[in-house]
Amino acid sequence: MSAMNEVAERKMQFLFALRSKGVTDKRVLNAMEHVDRGPFIRGHFSDRAYEDTPLPIACGQTISQPSVVGLMTQALKISPRDTVLEVGTGSGYQAAILSQLARRVYTVDRFKRLATEAAAIFRQLDLTNITTLTADGSFGLPDQAPFDRILVTAAAEDPPGPLLAQLKIGGIMVLPVGQSDTVQSLIRVTRSETGYDYDELRPVRFVPLVEGLGRDTE
Repeated sequence: MSAMNEVAERKMQFLFALRSKGVTDKRVLNAMEHVDRGPFIRGHFSDRAYEDTPLPIACGQTISQPSVVGLMTQALKISPRDTVLEVGTGSGYQAAILSQLARRVYTVDRFKRLATEAAAIFRQLDLTNITTLTADGSFGLPDQAPFDRILVTAAAEDPPGPLLAQLKIGGIMVLPVGQSDTVQSLIRVTRSETGYDYDELRPVRFVPLVEGLGRDTE
């Protein structure tokens, strides 16, 4: 099999795996077909870029498995005019997917190294609608608020108050919540005129949401 055919075959299997796990939104599938996961994975895990599995990245963090990225993105119901805040840039892969669907993406990470490396990949891929910042994401980005959509890629015990406050009326936030790293649920919060509605989506496992900036040696 030629190298080109092999890549096409792996991409087809990749998309099939996404569909079989419940990622059915056409816009999300198109975005995930368009954005290659390869550049976001460094070192000796790079040959596993098309597997539906989480992989370790720098600073003790992980890149989520693609089906979870797809399901979280799908749950956000992003429209092309939306401004999205992502808390937890990590490898940058999730933000790159969001950039295909939204008007603007703000992504923050407590590790400067991760934010810097992700920003370099965004430039390389010419993803010009992503703003990458090093900040304590649990406080959101008050200067840019309110947001149409908020995605949190680390688990908190409860949805952080500052993030709830930065959601527009009619806005949606998707995040994992749970008191331990073994029992977590992915939830969707929709803000209405009168308060917040909560939907439990599925069990997940994410790194904890930690306050403060990270030391890059961590």
